[in-house]
Amino acid sequence: MAGDNNYSLGPVPQSARKGVISLTMVMLGLTFFSASMWTGGKLGTGLTYDDFLLAVLIGNLILGIYTSFLGYIGSSTGLSTHLLARFSFGSKGSWLPSLLLGGTQVGWFGVGVAMFAIPVHKAMGIDTNILIVVAGLLMTVTVYFGIAALMILSAIAVPAIALLGGYSVIEAISSVGGMDGLKAIQPKDPIEFSTALALVVGSFISAGTLTADFVRFGKKPKAAVFITMVAFFIGNSLMFIFGAAGGAATGQADISEVMIAQGLLLPAIIVLGLNIWTTNDNALYASGLGFSNVTGIPSKYLSMINGIIGTLCALWLYNNFVGWLTFLSAAIPPIGGIIIADFLKNRHRYKDFANAEFNTVNWAAIIGVGVGVAAGHFLPGVVPINAVLGGAISYLILNPLLNRDAQTVKANA
Repeated sequence: MAGDNNYSLGPVPQSARKGVISLTMVMLGLTFFSASMWTGGKLGTGLTYDDFLLAVLIGNLILGIYTSFLGYIGSSTGLSTHLLARFSFGSKGSWLPSLLLGGTQVGWFGVGVAMFAIPVHKAMGIDTNILIVVAGLLMTVTVYFGIAALMILSAIAVPAIALLGGYSVIEAISSVGGMDGLKAIQPKDPIEFSTALALVVGSFISAGTLTADFVRFGKKPKAAVFITMVAFFIGNSLMFIFGAAGGAATGQADISEVMIAQGLLLPAIIVLGLNIWTTNDNALYASGLGFSNVTGIPSKYLSMINGIIGTLCALWLYNNFVGWLTFLSAAIPPIGGIIIADFLKNRHRYKDFANAEFNTVNWAAIIGVGVGVAAGHFLPGVVPINAVLGGAISYLILNPLLNRDAQTVKANA
């Protein structure tokens, strides 16, 4: 643990905990992301004004509640998502969520780098490969400094995105006759409300499962709940509103593209860069923690390696891997559900990580992930919610059945 300022292999001590404002900025930096704006643009053209607001608020409230559970657990224990998974999945069983979470975050990092380079190339004519290398390396270098760098970057990025993006959206709404004109726009491609709700929840439930990686630095669990609710209920809702307003007014969901259409080229590049930089650094930071759980190597070195891989593969990932990443992400919500279920059932075990005893592999959790994925795909309702509940409920049923012998030994000890 010496020199591991990311505390990738143990709990964050109270002396290293951070304040509410700093961590709120970090989490807002995570949720301020172009993909949420794109989904907002899709909902804005598929729902009426009232249905859009209802879907966004209900969906992000659900996201906020889910991530608040994980944030509370992270702050209570000081443990990352991957170390928390050892309690439910086992010491080596936790490699499954670590590889799944870590691998998808590296993939999304590469996609994010390309999402910056391609529109900037179109706007300014700079070679795409040069933009990818420069942007990827800058993002990779900053993550080396851990949570401190994320706090500084987010403190700059979040206000800039909110102010510049907010100004652009206000201008865009004015161009279509203000709020009355916006409300009068009828859906071009109507979508079902349940589908819209699934899109909102699904937009960030995968990254939201990693909430503990960041708010484990919180001083108090109740503050961690506040931080995550602000980030997902307010921050993610704001991105959806940006996307819907921009899409309705200009046909472009990404606020940076709206700004380019408005002639605000430099502010657009700043917003796009900061938007992706904060989310990408959070993804890279979380990926390092995941692979650290598998290898035992401090996460900052692994994050750097992951950043180089993601940068080199950025265009390939962007062109070929987005569908596969989306598929992999469907397996992530049950992991969060299982972690929450185990903490609520066996909270006493989490008080002393250093002396905790783990199964090598807990098959109840492994099977639970499979059940959660199946519940998401085959049961009616909102896919991500079904996946979380399916994983949690099946784990609570299977765990005492599959680990009966171990529990009997402990009871007789």
